[in-house]
Parts: sequence; C-alpha cells; structure tokens
Amino acid sequence: MNTSLKNTARPLGAALRALLCLSVICGVLYPLAVTGIAQALFGTKANGSEISDANGVTVGSSLIGQTYNLPKRNPDDPEEVAKPDLRWFQPRPSNGLGNNGVNTRYALILSGATNRSADNAELVTWVTEAKAAVVADNSTPSCTVRPEDVPAEAVTSSGSGLDPHISPAYAKLQVHRVAERNDLSVRQVAGLVAEHTEGRTLGFMGEPRVNVLELNTALKDMRRY
Repeated sequence: MNTSLKNTARPLGAALRALLCLSVICGVLYPLAVTGIAQALFGTKANGSEISDANGVTVGSSLIGQTYNLPKRNPDDPEEVAKPDLRWFQPRPSNGLGNNGVNTRYALILSGATNRSADNAELVTWVTEAKAAVVADNSTPSCTVRPEDVPAEAVTSSGSGLDPHISPAYAKLQVHRVAERNDLSVRQVAGLVAEHTEGRTLGFMGEPRVNVLELNTALKDMRRY
C-alpha cells in the first residue's frame, strides 16, 4: 500500500513542480521580458500608438480613425445624423456596419467593409450624397470645389472601416475651408498639410497619406497661438 501511494505521489509531485515552474516562466517571466523589450524598443507602438496634444493629453491612436462632428441636438435620438464640424479636416466616411455604443468618436462597432457591390443602390446613394456634401462643405468664396476634384476616399469607407488616413489630394481640397473657419491663412494650413504628409512606406509601398488625427491635433495647437 505504501509503495502504491509513493508511486502515485511521485508523478503528482512532478506534475505540480512542472506546473509551478511553467506558470512562473510562461505566466510571469516571459510576459515581463516581452513587455520590457517592447517598451524599450517600440514604446510608442506597444502603448497603442497614442497621439497627445501640446498639453500632453492623449487624444487617440494614430491607427484608428475618428470623426469630427458637431454635438447632436438630441443625443437620445438614434435617427439624428451628426453633422461634420467644418473647423476640422474630415476623415473618410465610416457608415455601413451600424452604430458604436462604446467608442462614440467613430461610427463602427466592428472593423470591416460594407460588402456592397459597386451597383448596389444604397451604396450609390451614399456616394452620391457624400460627393455633394464634400463639394458644398469645401467650396468657399475663394475656392470652388468641382465634383470631379473629389477623391474616391472622400466618399467611400475603407476596407477596414477604421482608416485613419486620407490622401494628400483630399487634405488639400479641405485647406481653404479649414483656413476660413479657423481665421488662418491658406498658406498656414497648406503648410500644415505638407508637414503631415507621409510618403510611401520604404519609398515604394502604398501611397502618400495624411493621418487626420495627427493633422487635426497640430491644427488645434496652431489655433491656440
């Protein structure tokens, strides 16, 4: 009987020791090592690619788009469509996947595309209305926007639905309106766009782009002076 108990206790003891060792290694030491390396070498990315304003306040992540809308007249009305705050550069549309009750700064609850074909009636309506709005919103006494000048991403959401970038063409299209609304010169705002225009990754991958949150954060800081 004693031999039987010893034979049973021996593997159980080995299993418990292995469990303890693996818990310490995999549950404590490895996460600490990975976290330490990530913080040391890729601190900004490891912390969510956060963007802060001039006061050091985190305003969002450079990886996720945000909307810049005026407050709703009736916040409790789900049917009311928020109007864009034209003091700011506007991002890509984000409609198509429903309402987001968690991150109210963006309209999507999931990452994904609308999955509508090019001839889908609802998509055609969205694009047509969005193009008309872009033309109307960005035309100023000193600059009239033509429908053919509106870039594709100004009227369509991205494949992820959360794209934080717009093209330099769409950013430049908004320069006159942003300058007028903020009592800034066109030259000042155009310079801001140029400063925040990123080139192709490694010089050949992707397209030139402008991060809307970074651009608007810089615009907010400029408005303070």
